[in-house]
Amino acid sequence: MTTAFDPINLSGLHLANRIAMSPMGRARAFGPGNTPTDSTATYYAQRATAGLIVTEGSQPSVVGQGFPATPGLHSAQQVAAWRRVTEAVHAKGGKIFAQISHVGRIGDPALLPDGQVHVAPSAVAAPGQVFTLDGMKDFVAPRELTSAEVRQTIAEFAAAARNGMEAGFDGIELHGAYGYLIHQFLAPNTNLRTDEWGGSAEGRIRFAVEVASAVAAEIGAHHTAMRISPGTPYNGIEEPEPAPTYTALARRLSELGLAYLHVVETSRELTNILRKEFSGTFILNPATDGFTSADDLALIENGTADMISFGALFLANPDLPARLKAGGPYNSPNETTYYGGGDKGYIDYPALAD
Repeated sequence: MTTAFDPINLSGLHLANRIAMSPMGRARAFGPGNTPTDSTATYYAQRATAGLIVTEGSQPSVVGQGFPATPGLHSAQQVAAWRRVTEAVHAKGGKIFAQISHVGRIGDPALLPDGQVHVAPSAVAAPGQVFTLDGMKDFVAPRELTSAEVRQTIAEFAAAARNGMEAGFDGIELHGAYGYLIHQFLAPNTNLRTDEWGGSAEGRIRFAVEVASAVAAEIGAHHTAMRISPGTPYNGIEEPEPAPTYTALARRLSELGLAYLHVVETSRELTNILRKEFSGTFILNPATDGFTSADDLALIENGTADMISFGALFLANPDLPARLKAGGPYNSPNETTYYGGGDKGYIDYPALAD
């Protein structure tokens, strides 16, 4: 029987176990030009016993940023700063993918230079408010991308992926979840287009597929992956019938030969469908009432997933694989220090050895 503590071959990359660290925004890119700091390198290196680390989302362009102090992968300065992170992780024997995330319509224009505004498949504002340095503000309507700009945005993803590999990452995860740009193209309430980038389910998956295809062409499919969250209502997404869209997407991504598909679960029935459609490594962030826990490792044993990703529990437990194997104990995450701030609640969670 396969267990979470067995190694796995991820498209030629040897992982020591099947426990992944989920991408989690920490809003601490305080270095010049939205760059990670020495504390960022410490944070990820502390968690190098994960089978795979996936970083917080990094924007592929200036207009892809939606929140203060989030890192990018579109400048030489950012590449150099991320290289310090990957070197620290590799020195501890870890494996690390960079997540590339374009926020699309989510964000505040005050973050953008020269009067730019956020862009999206359609000019539909997100409901609610966004956090800014000046407090909470209502979302504003984004500008609809032209077809030529869609192509340019795809090229920006590919360039950011190339930058990620230059920075020493073992691969790239594309953020197609939680209501950001790729997800906005997938969802019928945020993609109202009637051209080749919208309309039918096939049209709505086209952007995701072409981003993945462009990145795979740039860095190799075995270094490329995608995260999705079918049916997740986060950031104003409405997907009342996600199965047809995501079944088609999983099939297309499988044909590209991506390293893995990372699914944030909302329906076990849909999870099982996607598992059958995608032939590569299947990473699951399972639906739970609280944090993903040791109990969820049984999903590897019964074949539901190849790997399980942990979010908040990994944030608070830098040596999580050892704790899972020992049955605990576990540090409790401090939600007040999730975003922004200094090293408190970032690199000061004790390991078992402490």
